[in-house]
Amino acid sequence: MRLRTVLVTATATLAAAACLSAAGPAAAGPAVAGPAIGTPGNSPSSNACSSSVSIDGYSDALDKTTYNGTFVGNFSALAVDRDGAIAALSDRSQLFTLDPVTYQPRSVQALASETGAELDSEGLVVDRDGSRLVSSETEPSVRRYGQDGTLLDRLPVPEALQVAPAGRATRNATFEGLTLLPGGHRLLAAMEGSLSGDTAGIVRLQTWQRHGADDFRLSAQYGYRTDTGLGVSEATATPDGRLLVLERGFTAGVGNTVRLYLADIRHATDTTGIEALTGQDDAVRLARKTLLADLVDCPSLGATARQPQPNPLLDNIEGLAVTGRTHGGALRLLLVSDDNQNPAQITRFYRMTVRLPHGG
Repeated sequence: MRLRTVLVTATATLAAAACLSAAGPAAAGPAVAGPAIGTPGNSPSSNACSSSVSIDGYSDALDKTTYNGTFVGNFSALAVDRDGAIAALSDRSQLFTLDPVTYQPRSVQALASETGAELDSEGLVVDRDGSRLVSSETEPSVRRYGQDGTLLDRLPVPEALQVAPAGRATRNATFEGLTLLPGGHRLLAAMEGSLSGDTAGIVRLQTWQRHGADDFRLSAQYGYRTDTGLGVSEATATPDGRLLVLERGFTAGVGNTVRLYLADIRHATDTTGIEALTGQDDAVRLARKTLLADLVDCPSLGATARQPQPNPLLDNIEGLAVTGRTHGGALRLLLVSDDNQNPAQITRFYRMTVRLPHGG
């Protein structure tokens, strides 16, 4: 999502991800690497953001660069391609293929709507056949593209999730996250903001069920409560069917708030037919969430910021992909910030390790 000021108070393709080394992509450019956090009961390493999450390095190598005449930045989503390369989606309709070690671009292709218009593209999935599922928050929409960028299909979207006046959603607050759940049979899109009529902070998670190779039909919907003043910037499936959810906000003169949560929809209520989600109805179970880390608590690793930040490591983080596992079973993550093509912001990649608590 392009930058908005928000007042704050305080993969789906894991098989493809396994193509990467257990260490994950090495940092390129001005980056700092560090050890993963210790096992439970041990003192956390100096790179610990919390007892569950460590920051292993960062890279500003692509900041304010171009590739074949195309600006490299505005990144809103990441995915691991079938050959282990990193697919990086710009919200200006550009899909880059990046080297998994250096992050340097290998190729770029433009995506477009049925009429040839640019997308406000925010979510990305590389499907098992290599096609790309891309969400745009303009309508919102989810479209399927071939590996060459050819538009193949468009998935149905519930009327209520469409931008007003067609539906109850707010412009620039719709499908921000997109992920395939384990097995590849269910697709999930996360709304960034609340629908009109729903209590502020409660957002909808819409799913589609796959029928056959590429027929996705509307399925269950769930409610998820964000922290006050924050919106969902990404949702990525874990191997056991839970979700890594990034919540993010921005306050002018203060900077970004970015928190990483683990969410579980397995026992949540299907909210498809529920007009208003208030959070007060005991019969409606929202997705359960557990805080993994507030990224303000990560060591800065010597990073610098171009505008006020509570931690100079932080920026407008929007993209998240699972890139592999450690030998101990923890997940390797790659995150990226959206610089909005703004001189005061940075395109920054973050390598992190997260050890998930056992699911209930």
